[in-house]
Amino acid sequence: MPEWFANLPPVVQALIRVLIFVLPVLLLVPGAIWYERRLLSWAQDRIGPNRVGNITFSRRGKYIPSFLKGKKFHLFGLIQPIADGIKLFMKEDITPTAVDRPIYFIAPALALFPAFTLGATIPWGPFTWLTPVADVNIGILWIIAVSSLGVYGVVLSGYASNNKYSLLGGLRASAQLISYELGMGMALACIVMATGSLRPTDIVAAQQEPLWGVVPALANWNIFTPYGFIAAIIFFICMVAETNRAPFDLPEAENELVAGYHTEYSSMKFAVFFMGEYAAMMVYGGILATVFFGGYHLLPVRWDWIIQQYPASNFIAGFFRDVDYWLSPLTFIFKGVLVLTAYIWLRATMPRLRYDQLMALGWKTLLPLATTNLIVVALWIVAARVYGPPVGILSAVVAFAILYGLWRGLDKAFSPPKAFLAPRSITLVNVPKPTPAPAPESEVAPSA
Repeated sequence: MPEWFANLPPVVQALIRVLIFVLPVLLLVPGAIWYERRLLSWAQDRIGPNRVGNITFSRRGKYIPSFLKGKKFHLFGLIQPIADGIKLFMKEDITPTAVDRPIYFIAPALALFPAFTLGATIPWGPFTWLTPVADVNIGILWIIAVSSLGVYGVVLSGYASNNKYSLLGGLRASAQLISYELGMGMALACIVMATGSLRPTDIVAAQQEPLWGVVPALANWNIFTPYGFIAAIIFFICMVAETNRAPFDLPEAENELVAGYHTEYSSMKFAVFFMGEYAAMMVYGGILATVFFGGYHLLPVRWDWIIQQYPASNFIAGFFRDVDYWLSPLTFIFKGVLVLTAYIWLRATMPRLRYDQLMALGWKTLLPLATTNLIVVALWIVAARVYGPPVGILSAVVAFAILYGLWRGLDKAFSPPKAFLAPRSITLVNVPKPTPAPAPESEVAPSA
């Protein structure tokens, strides 16, 4: 730790850590909105968000300098989010008369609060004196607990609005949270069990061990392990549902021709909901990178081991090691942007699920699969420590096969009969146009 930072009062140190984390997130929210619009316009073949706001100077303007005449400056759609911000600031703030006013005004803040609180235990670099904000030994439990608080803003906003459609959106959000919070907890429990620690900094450090324990040159990122790969897929699906993003955006009930839980909100209160959503997307991207993708490390390579074993590569390996160290904040942001891109990709390609499909995916697929993965990891750890790694791997494979067969059997036993949802098809046929009937002879005009 630098001496000047260590000499500061603890309150000042904590404030600096908080500001260094919160301010970039707030600054990245407008950029995330602009980035989403550009990607969606490319996916949907729309040119407006990519070209709006371009500046073209006239060739014959009297007061235009000669070096600017006829010049065209591409702003790549940057004017649109700026215009949106100005509109939200200047728009009339309407508050319905029948709302529960204290809860109505508190709900947007409750929707924004968890996004910043979640990142308090996430390290964005190897600078232990600066990050994370609080390196608590229950970091993963903290993440699960605080993520469940995000639904309070949605539920209370729907309840306080005194609008039946808003209330329906809030109730959907609460049911959705319960359904996917369990799968997320099980997915994280697999990593905690394999790592042996709830602290995110320890999870990042454990991913710098040799790959599978036998490849010393490569780092053992959790995404490269079988249990970590399954847990990462489950966690990603659950975090999309936690942030109410497509295809799990049922609380925003446009299919009822209203906006859902935030129907009665306008101006900056509506903007706070949006800020909370995009901030949560970026923070969850950081959590996914921390737990499964090596945290702030750029590549799954153990540069220190390479330098020790091969001194001739000291220059190249040392260069990449220094890059990995000093550019770790940018690496962490880059991984978060990749997760944000996956969010946008899902929104551009997948339609919204029906409510029964959303519930079935959470309870019938993700939760059993995450529980099976947790049991397999537990058996593998116990068997490997008692009887050695080969027996541990064998027991994990056998346990997974048995549990998968059991799950498939139960799913088949309780699934509806095939005739209940029989497939149907529609065939389009080109019907020929009918030929007009010939006129009767009596109506035919006599020839001259």
